Amino acid sequence: MTPLSRRCFLASSAVAFAGASLPLRVAMATASPSTILRVDNRTIEVNGKAAKVLGLLQPDGTAGLRLEAGTRFQVRLENSSGEPTLIHWHGLLPPYGQDGVPDLPQSLLESGRAYDYDFPLETPGTHWIHAHTLQEQRLLAAPLIVSDPADAGRDEQEITVLLHDFSFKSPEELLSGLAGSQAAVGSMDHGNTPTAHGMPMDGMPVGTMPGMSHDGMGSMTMDLNDIEYDAYLANDRTLQDPQVHRVERGGVVRLRLINGATATAFWIDLGDLTGDAIAVDGNPIVPVSGRRFPLGMAQRIDIRIGLPKSEGTWPILALREGAVQRTGFVLATKAATVGVIDSAGTQPAPVLDLQVESGLRALQPLAKRGADQQLMMHLAGDMASYIWTINGRTWDQHQPLKVKRGGRVEVTLMNMSMMAHPMHLHGHHFQIVAIDGQRMSGAVRDVVWIPPMRSVTVAFDAANPGEWAFHCHHLYHMARGMMTSVKYVA
Repeated sequence: MTPLSRRCFLASSAVAFAGASLPLRVAMATASPSTILRVDNRTIEVNGKAAKVLGLLQPDGTAGLRLEAGTRFQVRLENSSGEPTLIHWHGLLPPYGQDGVPDLPQSLLESGRAYDYDFPLETPGTHWIHAHTLQEQRLLAAPLIVSDPADAGRDEQEITVLLHDFSFKSPEELLSGLAGSQAAVGSMDHGNTPTAHGMPMDGMPVGTMPGMSHDGMGSMTMDLNDIEYDAYLANDRTLQDPQVHRVERGGVVRLRLINGATATAFWIDLGDLTGDAIAVDGNPIVPVSGRRFPLGMAQRIDIRIGLPKSEGTWPILALREGAVQRTGFVLATKAATVGVIDSAGTQPAPVLDLQVESGLRALQPLAKRGADQQLMMHLAGDMASYIWTINGRTWDQHQPLKVKRGGRVEVTLMNMSMMAHPMHLHGHHFQIVAIDGQRMSGAVRDVVWIPPMRSVTVAFDAANPGEWAFHCHHLYHMARGMMTSVKYVA
């Protein structure tokens, strides 16, 4: 087990009994915060069964945060959970030291203590907050919406939904099953998922890349969905009891959708509705019209929908990649009735690819300039050993990618494994500038989906000094080594 996974294990299982009953003590003194956010225990119901989970709540019970661009992020994080933790402000661009990653450079926040955070909020967007430990699996995550003052006059209804995958097992047990038993991770049918593993990748060359597997007939296969979850949630609810949002006939709805799942990618399916994707990972794009959009782990998408002028009910579904399971919520006019929606479809959803990504264009791209540095990240690993590496090294062996302040940096991420990897860079937003070597001027993001045997090149400006995590946002890939850092040097 790598040092990262040991920290994750300690953070999510050790209980600080001495601090649990004491008043909260401030661990980092800054200006008095305007908002309090508390890590606490809570109980939800999942398919008729009580589940003890964690949460990020304001004192009035509001989950997560909604702030306004152009102000400051002044938040006091209080830990009342009874165990150490640390929270990452995913999508924001804090100064080094306020990012929320254990040992980069903050220490875990003990129960009964608090951290104060204070930095400018410069850009709006749909973001989220989550533990940078295995506690993320225990639903220690919430939305973080930074609104744009320019949207204040828009006549539209905002709906924010956080997707998650849920297990009654502990994350430590899930990780142990993946890492300790080949039977738990081999190419097999897990339960009622007909395509959990062994999805064909026809048309790709065989025998040219390390780490590939074959189906015995000359086709490569890719691995999907290495954990069979008990449920898939949308704002803590399954389709047995979905959240129903009452909408106006002919109204406009803006969906802010966040994939907070630890190990599950989804397709967002609008059903009978057509919507315009207007932002990804909080960054505006040239609107793209469609009815189905991919959403990898930790990615976000904003979709604007003009509703019909008639009464109606419209389920918005999140389809589990390569499988039949699904979750979601419902848009319904005031007089409409909501019927039963099955938690499983009749056909497996497609595998996520880069087709939609290749057509996205940023509304606010990076300034045109050549790259001062060009770096390579080889992503590798396999299901049998369940060890995942970047440039041949796990986190405890990693060598930081060194960058110079003020430079334009391009990083090519080449996936040489048979699982997709959602790669996230902290402290920066990057632009997609090539897919499989073909140059483009794509979306600005902070998480990019890298399918097996594909490459994506991203560019960013080195304008936020420090040492920043760069990792796979599949929680168990990260815990088993797939993390490095970007370090500024003189």
